[in-house]
Amino acid sequence: MTATNQHRRLERLAFPLRASLTARILAVNILALALLGGGLFFLDSYRRQLLEERFQLAQSEAQISADALAGAARERQEDLLRQIGQDQQLRLRVYDRDGALLLDSFELGPPSFTLIDPQSEPWYQHTARLLDIGMDWMVGAAPIPPYREHEGANAEDFEEVVQARTRKRTQMRLRYAPDRTPMITAAAPMGTDGKILLITRNAIDITQDVRDARQTLAIITALAIFISVQLSLYLARTIVKPLRQLVRATVRVRLGRERAVEVPRMTERRDEIGLLARAVSDMTSALRERIDAGESFAADVAHEIKNPLASLRSALESLRHVEDTDLRDRLMEIAAHDVRRIDRLITEIAEASRIDAELSRAVFERVDLASLVENVVRSREDRGGHAGLKIHMEQSAGDMDVLGVPLRIERVVENLLENAVSFSPPGGSITLSLARMDGMVRLEVVDDGPGIPEAERGKVFERFHSLRPESENFGDHSGLGLAIARTIAEAHDGHLTAQSRSNNQPGARLVLELPAA
Repeated sequence: MTATNQHRRLERLAFPLRASLTARILAVNILALALLGGGLFFLDSYRRQLLEERFQLAQSEAQISADALAGAARERQEDLLRQIGQDQQLRLRVYDRDGALLLDSFELGPPSFTLIDPQSEPWYQHTARLLDIGMDWMVGAAPIPPYREHEGANAEDFEEVVQARTRKRTQMRLRYAPDRTPMITAAAPMGTDGKILLITRNAIDITQDVRDARQTLAIITALAIFISVQLSLYLARTIVKPLRQLVRATVRVRLGRERAVEVPRMTERRDEIGLLARAVSDMTSALRERIDAGESFAADVAHEIKNPLASLRSALESLRHVEDTDLRDRLMEIAAHDVRRIDRLITEIAEASRIDAELSRAVFERVDLASLVENVVRSREDRGGHAGLKIHMEQSAGDMDVLGVPLRIERVVENLLENAVSFSPPGGSITLSLARMDGMVRLEVVDDGPGIPEAERGKVFERFHSLRPESENFGDHSGLGLAIARTIAEAHDGHLTAQSRSNNQPGARLVLELPAA
């Protein structure tokens, strides 16, 4: 699989994450409330539970009433039918063994309930029935047949009566009234003479209880969703709005169209967004500083190389018109000097330009600074790099270990020694002192040269700044040695400064401080 195909596959997998933060926050919060709203579906189980309880009650009522009516005189049966029907809100009917209607509580007295005509109800009841139908459809409820009152009085109109006579036990049925309220019927045998008692209940309270529960849950869910949406939008504004500000600012910085664009720091925020804003602002400032430093460095490089190139061109052009051998030799010497100077500049520039990148990827290790300094001094002495100067080393007690890149720290020490040697008078001395104090390892390089004026102590670490003695040949130094040394020191969380000598004697004192390991 190619890299492009892998990238596209990852993009497809990451598609859901492309939604905005606002949409994600809303989705996460509303999802939980949607689960709460899903409780509406569980109302169906609540309804079934209520129906089950009413079924058991109807069965008990039918059996008890059948036992009470069995064997009683007709007058007593009529009194019991009226009393039970009014007290229990039931309709009781007695059928003989041939299925003919013998007694009906609704004919013996006023009806204990009346079926509601849906056409006479207000609109919200029609809406409630539509919701009932919708809920039944969503939960996949089994269809329930309608309840009908037939003109005839034959038991064949009620299958539960026929089955109760055949099976000799109580039979239950559930139907829907015209207004979709439950109609529960129970048929129970009365004694052994083949009579059947049929009781009918319009359980309108079940429908009302379920609707009330559903309405209450719907109101709570709607209110919770409204509050959640408002809180989610507030949360989204507090997160998305500042992020968009950061995006706009960073885009303007990237395009470079507005040099003075400031990335908002959001100092009033103490959360992760504030930390991100300040980190991006600091990063942008650091990038600008690096860009400015790069532009300034490029300008300085062009200026520094231009001088020896001009001198070289002048010498080469003059050679064509000079016949004097001595003058031609001097011109050739000047040209060679300029070539060496350009070569030195290019080498130092290349070294300076890759130090930052190299140190940003380097893995620091434990370095014994005392041993490293001794090795540098010995190496320079072996190749005659001290120019006849006396080198003294002083070291206090304790280990002088630091964390860093050995080759780079060695370059710092080499540059400091080179600087001291170049400024020291013939027969002079250089002192290197090592000490450990306040968690830092301190290296001092002191020479007997003219010293560094106080006004120049900060400038000597600038690139291409060189404060050379008049007796030294022009162009022998690039002016990058101390600048490179300070860059390496700061990359190791250290410091490199120029100070006056403690005994007020002439000479320079360069102090390198690195954190102790």
